[in-house]
Amino acid sequence: MIASHASSQNLRGILLMVASMALFGVEDMFLKWAAEGLPIGQIIFVSGAFGLPVFVLMAWAQGQRVLVREALQPAVIARNIGEMIGSAGYVAALATVPLSTVSAVLQAMPLAVTMAAALFMQEQVGWRRWTAIAVGFAGVLLVIRPGIDGFRPEALYVLVTVAGLTLRDLASRRIPAVVTTAQVSAWGLMAVAVLGAGMMLASGEVRAVSAGQGLVLLGAVAFGTAGYWAITAATRTGEVSVVAPFRYTRLVFAMAIGALVFGEWPDGWTYAGAALIIGSGLYSFARERARKRASHAG
Repeated sequence: MIASHASSQNLRGILLMVASMALFGVEDMFLKWAAEGLPIGQIIFVSGAFGLPVFVLMAWAQGQRVLVREALQPAVIARNIGEMIGSAGYVAALATVPLSTVSAVLQAMPLAVTMAAALFMQEQVGWRRWTAIAVGFAGVLLVIRPGIDGFRPEALYVLVTVAGLTLRDLASRRIPAVVTTAQVSAWGLMAVAVLGAGMMLASGEVRAVSAGQGLVLLGAVAFGTAGYWAITAATRTGEVSVVAPFRYTRLVFAMAIGALVFGEWPDGWTYAGAALIIGSGLYSFARERARKRASHAG
């Protein structure tokens, strides 16, 4: 009975993870459309400002306030900085780089988090996972191809995104458990809104939003918020080692949307690089699961 319940929870977690990746894929589509006619700072501001009330209301529903002293903890501030860097890099990448390229490089996130945790948080990482990390980043180089024909400097925005989101995820581990997900999310979106406002003031670029652009931005916020809820539910429902690998389905959705909506067809190098990134990531997940099983058995 216990095994059956665990299996059911894992299946639900997997379905939620796949759903969240589909929702994020659609969000990316809307963001890419928005970037065709609106400044990056304005898009970032709207994404933060419109998503913020959702998590403020969630926090209130849980009996939590948002403007509290815990928001000034170093781990929270570091997480917000990572969120700001990641958001700026991501919207800039979507505005200038094919969707499939952005998504392929973004799949290196779990490997980057593992590497950073080993370097800065003294987490134990064996030589097999270090090898997987090296192979994964070789895949990233295949996708962006620096220094050779076909290289687009704008693809480096995705690496900025990976760096920012890695900082965000590592800092999240240091936030006390008493702080709720809704509070952390609200603080992150507040920081993103501030960043967007700052970018608009610095550049002086603010454009009137047409009805069509308003609907596009609303779509991005709606699908992004739903995706965030789904991925949070997924990680809290099934075993992380079982559910997390299904993050890679995001690349499938991104490539399908890129081809069908934007007419973007990845070349062979992109496919090869994506295969290396995903393969090394799956291997790293498998090694981590085997390590935890061995430690429990011991």
